[in-house]
Amino acid sequence: MKTARTLARAAIATAVLGTAVSLGAGPASAASATTASCAYPYVCIQRLSDGAIIGRFQDVTSGFQSLPSRPSNVNIINTRHDDVAYIRYANGSQACVAPDSTFSITGYVLTGIRISSSATCS
Repeated sequence: MKTARTLARAAIATAVLGTAVSLGAGPASAASATTASCAYPYVCIQRLSDGAIIGRFQDVTSGFQSLPSRPSNVNIINTRHDDVAYIRYANGSQACVAPDSTFSITGYVLTGIRISSSATCS
């Protein structure tokens, strides 16, 4: 019985995770959460080509933290349970990554990230 309950919880969690909301002209799509290589309470940048974590962020900030590497073709993995993460594209547009979700970016360059204590994208 315990195994069935665990599987049911996992199925519900999988259905809930992976929600991301785009703000402005953000060119990205939502993907299922992949947190195996990004531990709580981090927001990580994961390269799509090989799955390597190329950035980890933990602090809530009032402004964007610059990304000197200017990555593209990455996942943004938000393992935080109650905080959203905003990402900034090179063209100035922004997107919001909901708590406990992953946001995939292909073909566009990122220049900044900001973790907010807000629990929802608004």
